This record gives sequence, structure tokens and C-alpha cells, in this order.
Amino acid sequence: MASEDGEVVKNMQVIFRDYVSGFPKETDMEVRESTMKLRLPEGSNGLLVKNLYLSCDPYMRTRMAKLDIPGYVDSFKPGSPITGYGVAGVLESGHPNFKKGDLLWGFTGWEEYSLITAPEACFKIEHTDVPLSYYTGLLGMAGMAAYAGFFKVCSPKKGETVFISAASGAVGQLVGQFAKLFGCYVVGSAGSKEKVDLLKNKFGFDDAFNYKEEPDLDAALKRCFPEGIDIYFENVGGKMLDAVLLNMKLRGRIALCGLISQYNLEQPEGVYNLMNLILKQVRMEGFLVFDYYHLYPKFLEMVLPQIKEGKIVYVEDTTEGLENAPAALIGLFSGRNVGKQVVVVSHE
Repeated sequence: MASEDGEVVKNMQVIFRDYVSGFPKETDMEVRESTMKLRLPEGSNGLLVKNLYLSCDPYMRTRMAKLDIPGYVDSFKPGSPITGYGVAGVLESGHPNFKKGDLLWGFTGWEEYSLITAPEACFKIEHTDVPLSYYTGLLGMAGMAAYAGFFKVCSPKKGETVFISAASGAVGQLVGQFAKLFGCYVVGSAGSKEKVDLLKNKFGFDDAFNYKEEPDLDAALKRCFPEGIDIYFENVGGKMLDAVLLNMKLRGRIALCGLISQYNLEQPEGVYNLMNLILKQVRMEGFLVFDYYHLYPKFLEMVLPQIKEGKIVYVEDTTEGLENAPAALIGLFSGRNVGKQVVVVSHE
């Protein structure tokens, strides 16, 4: 079906139904088919794109609730497509930085075709000699979060001890490898034997443990860090954070990247061992990756050679088809994914 001012195509979308409290369900989203005219509105400086890969990220759970946090991303809009990071091909451009045929990563819709109204927040993909899906994670937001959180927030020194929770996830697996390449002693926690094996045998962590099999997290950390932890990269929160606070070294640093154990709780868990921040002069800092995107060229300069030399490896958990995207996203919160969760919308 076509018209003079642009072909009209079917456009499968993942629609957000309504705000969520408690554990999210696949039925909080609906896969729906609509139509879209493949033409930019007159005078638009936006981009018309075909989505190729979509990123499933734990922070998206926070956007399922009604948010009013200045400087943070907005809540999803009920009745509209879910939005998040993705990789897309440009079909038409009204923006000087992009032209038809370019590839980009940035915020897009969970749909086959999207109109991106803020292209200045997207990154043009210049390096296509690595898998394109890497731009949903390793070379995208997750990579930048690992880089900024570890190098900029934690200010590591060679030989320091580093602990990472949710260490086999999109961000954790990279923090661990960055820390090892930098000369640190690295331990990670994860939620299955398979993930613990990945940490030790594929990502090169010095040690790792399955937190589900540890009745006493404080004892587990003392076993791995008899002299304490210099740097904690926090992805989990709750009981893990409390146990870590008992094991931090003097002037240790904690980067708060995520708190996945808390996102689905009606009432967040309290943290009891905060006195250790004072007694051990520990700095704990939350950060948002958006504040560090100006460092993206510097990040690529460091990481691209490491990928090509095989010094950095990356594990993805790939789901085929937009219709399976809701299940892929919900699976993050039960730890079903192994590695970075990616949804393939199109291989073209």
C-alpha cells in the first residue's frame, strides 16, 4: 500500500498498558500491529528509522512506575510504545548529522519503525567491524555505565580489590574485565552455577560465588576478601549492600549503578550498616550514565582495540522477534537471561 507522500507499512509495536506496582508481568505490555507512513513530517529535523536490535535493561522497570525525578528518564506512557536503547538504520533524515543508510544507537521505540524526534541524543555508528548488537550493550549504554562507574566514580588503583554484584549482567561482566585489565583483584556474585562458571572461566574473574547458595553473605565476602573490599560496583542493593558495608576497607568507594533487588518491592528494604561509611570513610556515589556520554569517543578508543585483540569478551542472550520482547524484558527480573539481553527486531 503506497501513497504519493510515503509508503504505508505495517508496524508491530509493544504497547505499555498501565503503571505497574510489584512484580511486572508480560500482560503489562501488549503486542499490537498498527500502520505507519514512511515519510518524515514536513519540516521535521527528526529521523525515520527501521529498528534492528532492542536492549532490555533493568532500569526500564523504574520507568513502569509513575516517576517524577528531574534529570531522569520519563515513565513509559500508558497506551504508547515502550521506549529504550536500540540499534536502528536511518530511512530518512531531517537532521544534518545523519543521512539515509546510516546506522545509529540511542533511544528508540519498541516497534519495527520509529520516528526519532531527538536525534541529537543518538550516536552514529562508525565502526561496523564488530557485531551491530554490541551497540545495545558493550558499545552502548551498558559499556559506558561500566566505564564511567568504574574509572570515573570509583577512581581505581592498580592492585585494589573489587567486588561486583549481578556480575554476569550487561554492565557487571564489563566492569570485571576492565578491572582485571587494570590490574585489580576481582570477585563477582551471580545467581546460578552457569553464571558463576562464566565469571571465572570466560570473563577471567579471580573468584565468584552464587549468592543463592550462601546463607551468610558477610561470611562469603570475608572468604573472598579476607582483607576487605576497596571498590564495590553495586547493581543489586538490599542484603548484598548491607553485607558489603561490613567488609569495605578504609576509604573504599561504592558506585551505585543499579538496585535490581529493590525494583519490584512494594516496600524497599532498609540498609542497616551505614555507620561503616563514616567509620571507614567510605564514599558511596550514585551516577547516571547520561552525565558521561561526552566521554564516548574516549571510551571507544580504549575498548575497540581490546575487543579486536580478544582482551574483552561479551556474552549476549538473544531473543528473536518483537513479539517475544515482553517476555525477554520480564525475564531480567527472575535472572532468566545469561549475559546482555537483546531483542532482534530485524536482521536487515
